[in-house]
Amino acid sequence: MKNVLQLLFVSLLILALAACGSSEEGKESGDGSAQEENTELTVGASNVPHAEVLEFASDLLEEEGVDLKIETFNDYIIPNQALNSEEIDANYFQHIPYFESQLEENDNYDFTNAGGVHIEPIGVYSQEYDSLDDLPDGAEIIMSSSVADHGRILMMLEEEGLITLEKGAGINAAIDDIAENPKNLEFRDDIEAATLPQAFQNGEGDAVLINSNYALDAGLNPGEDAIAIEDEKDNPYVNIIAVRSGDEEREELQTLVEVLQSEEVAEYMEEEYKGAVVPSSAEDVEYEEGGSAAEEE
Repeated sequence: MKNVLQLLFVSLLILALAACGSSEEGKESGDGSAQEENTELTVGASNVPHAEVLEFASDLLEEEGVDLKIETFNDYIIPNQALNSEEIDANYFQHIPYFESQLEENDNYDFTNAGGVHIEPIGVYSQEYDSLDDLPDGAEIIMSSSVADHGRILMMLEEEGLITLEKGAGINAAIDDIAENPKNLEFRDDIEAATLPQAFQNGEGDAVLINSNYALDAGLNPGEDAIAIEDEKDNPYVNIIAVRSGDEEREELQTLVEVLQSEEVAEYMEEEYKGAVVPSSAEDVEYEEGGSAAEEE
């Protein structure tokens, strides 16, 4: 009887060890093959449209083995600070010129542009006027305090025939670069981008230029409410996925960019935002002044 009990004990021990070994090797699928767990990825994003786009893409990413966690921010400073301190794996909120200005202003930032996703054309909004032609002499134009947006705003106003810039000013243009100002427009640039919709709703200025993400977040429809909107063609202000330099080689981050540049996500943007958010094809996301901090050096 004693030998039988000893044999039974040894058998149970062998079975327990085998079960333990199986659990360490990973979960078993229905056909007996091991399945790897999904990789978790944390991305910081602006509420609209970035976080919404990521929410849509989360199911597509899950199918590719990536579990997406989204951290939302409502300003242009904290997302890069969070990326630098490794609180998040990537961020998705900024366009290329702003990204580059942040690399120049912060020596401790070592980031790389992992790929472009979309463009958000800036719109001009007015409580009193239906077109830019209707703006009176001396009209007050309110624009973002973000210097990285000044060039695109002034170039847009130049294209609309309201001002003429000094030759070669381009995307780095400043108010001082205005060569001709027939309507004697007055420019105000002391309001943060996130509060521009509030300034518009409060009736400040004759015209307010608002980034589409903040316009959408405030319930404005750029396609219907703006009296003029920036042309997305040949637009260098592509919103990108920013990562710490070296992390662009991580498979899960490459998967993130591939999914966000996919046809499914492009169709979602087109249907959801009606021109306020314009998808960028993989061919359109390269920008000659873009790239990593190492490239800037």
